[in-house]
Amino acid sequence: MVGILLAGLAASSCTRLPPHEPAAVYGNGSKQLVVATGSPGELGLLKVLCEEFSRENDVRVLWREAGSGESLQLLHDKQADAVMVHAASAEKKAVDEGWARRRTLVGSNEFFLVGPAEDPAGVRTAKSVVEAYQRVARSRAKFFSRADDSGTHKKEMAIWQKAGLVPEGDWYVRTHDFMLATLRRANAENGYFMTDSSTWVVARSRTPNLRLLFRGDPFILNVYHALCQPVGATPGAALAAKFVDFLASEKAQTILRDFGKDRYGEALYRNAEYARQFE
Repeated sequence: MVGILLAGLAASSCTRLPPHEPAAVYGNGSKQLVVATGSPGELGLLKVLCEEFSRENDVRVLWREAGSGESLQLLHDKQADAVMVHAASAEKKAVDEGWARRRTLVGSNEFFLVGPAEDPAGVRTAKSVVEAYQRVARSRAKFFSRADDSGTHKKEMAIWQKAGLVPEGDWYVRTHDFMLATLRRANAENGYFMTDSSTWVVARSRTPNLRLLFRGDPFILNVYHALCQPVGATPGAALAAKFVDFLASEKAQTILRDFGKDRYGEALYRNAEYARQFE
């Protein structure tokens, strides 16, 4: 497991790949499945799940690294057979419009607001995530945004909207990059960033300038779903439906709820049963 997690970290340090270039290939079966997702791939969870699925289904799985918005666009454009995403409104819209189906609860984590140990914005004592963001904006402390239409970015923008603010200025830095890369930049430049809890557990020892400053607001719980192509929409559509069902199976859910325990003493994700209360 250690090698898997470190491999995910190493892969995330690379520049973005061309749009149709897979970040990794799992399994060597005769059939092909294309899966798009972000952090579950970066952190190595997708690798473990896909290798198990590959053993049972004679398939090779191509992972396309993309945030939730881009993953859904790949599904829409028939450049992915299945996705694992955390963008509820966009997911529901995709199903309603008919270009995605089988929306299935997979699991969850949560968002953390991390930042410099000295906490110049006073985020530690905020009573809500909206208040935390308001304090950052008022102090004009450096804040990093992925600005990439990922699930993280969508949630961030929803918080700014609830705060009644449009973030602008030198203090607000748009990275247009993935979770780990943005977290590392926040560490290097002593800024605030909203990361998911899974990434934080993996990367906290490598981001010594940052501290976990705010967590626990129900608004920043983070629920993942899998979706796939409609019947016959792509050559891998039938296999994608089978993959989505696999993700909900007890075997896959056991992998998910145990993932990371051997390395970090805690799991990186909560399973679907736990996540169901936040649906």
